[in-house]
Amino acid sequence: MLQPYLKGECVMAVKADTSMTIRMNREVKQQAQQIFTDLGMDMTTAINVFLRQAIRYKGFPFEVTLQTPNTVTLAAMDAAEHDKDMHGPFDSVSSLMDALNT
Repeated sequence: MLQPYLKGECVMAVKADTSMTIRMNREVKQQAQQIFTDLGMDMTTAINVFLRQAIRYKGFPFEVTLQTPNTVTLAAMDAAEHDKDMHGPFDSVSSLMDALNT
């Protein structure tokens, strides 16, 4: 029997031969279950879809990134990379304090 998965693809249904136990936040589980129910599947089917896609992509089936710095931080990083708005080194504490107070 063929079962539809993502993007109209079909794979052969395979009888489960193992089980897995995972721990997760109760609220996350409830929210995910509601979404999967709305999509017409249970949690087991959803997790199997995720795992099959991870196998297919040989990694996460979506982009996993760190948060991007805000615009102020990005501007400071760009200035530092291009030696703009750089101060120092200072020959004395007095010259450092003068630069800080300007």
